[in-house]
Amino acid sequence: MGFTQGYSAYKEAGVKTASQGKLIVMLYDECIRQLASAIDKFNEDSKIEPQNIELFGKNIVKAQAIITELMVSLDMEAGGDISKNLMNLYIYFNQELLNANVSFDKEKIAFVKEMMLQLRSTWAEVVLNSASELRPVSAGLNISG
Repeated sequence: MGFTQGYSAYKEAGVKTASQGKLIVMLYDECIRQLASAIDKFNEDSKIEPQNIELFGKNIVKAQAIITELMVSLDMEAGGDISKNLMNLYIYFNQELLNANVSFDKEKIAFVKEMMLQLRSTWAEVVLNSASELRPVSAGLNISG
């Protein structure tokens, strides 16, 4: 088994065994990575070289697909206003990325990336706090026999 196959298997196992909260954080991580890669396609003059246009578009489309997956994962009944607000944000982000893809607007991509970073940070904190609440409380080690 080559390194690439081993790494792919490792990543797949990580996804399959992750909690729902961890999966959400992983989606944010990948979306942020795709947006950063799209931003990297701009040169010093804030232009995209012709050979990078297709890759730029693929990065944006992947980020939009991830945001759409985040939309689908929302529990609108249990989530109440938080889910409604997140849905509105995700719709707005996808619209901004659509516009950025057409107009090659680096600032719109950077804005969505920054907002995704903030949301990711919040989700990571929620996942961390949820995990600590689920840990069994140890009564301590009884060495008295």
